Amino acid sequence: MATTLSVFTLYRDPAAAVRWLVDAFGFEVIFQFGAEENTVDHAELRLGDAVVVVQAAADGQESSPVIETSTNRAPVLCLDDEAAVDALYQRAAAAGAVTLREPETTEWGNHRFEVLDPEGHQWSIGSYRPGQSW
Repeated sequence: MATTLSVFTLYRDPAAAVRWLVDAFGFEVIFQFGAEENTVDHAELRLGDAVVVVQAAADGQESSPVIETSTNRAPVLCLDDEAAVDALYQRAAAAGAVTLREPETTEWGNHRFEVLDPEGHQWSIGSYRPGQSW
């Protein structure tokens, strides 16, 4: 059975979120819809095999608070190697990401960084692919 997993994230300003995800991480917009001109109610973005669905948040729907150095949910974006992780960190930082963890190598061999996007959603980017043996 072929199975994929995509991330569905709500944003108060989805148009700004789409622009930020393109600028900060290099996502490509595959589809977007807005009921009114220059708006985004739903968008789908791809980077390699990763897909992010951006949807307009309803009143009261916001990102999870940061407790210590993490929120309660973070998409994990997996890259090919440490150099790609470091390069994407520089790109995300230049786009205004808030750093939770600068690039580091964990005990289990994941070279990673963690940031918040402009609406406070946490993103974890690393070289380790969850589900593969250590």
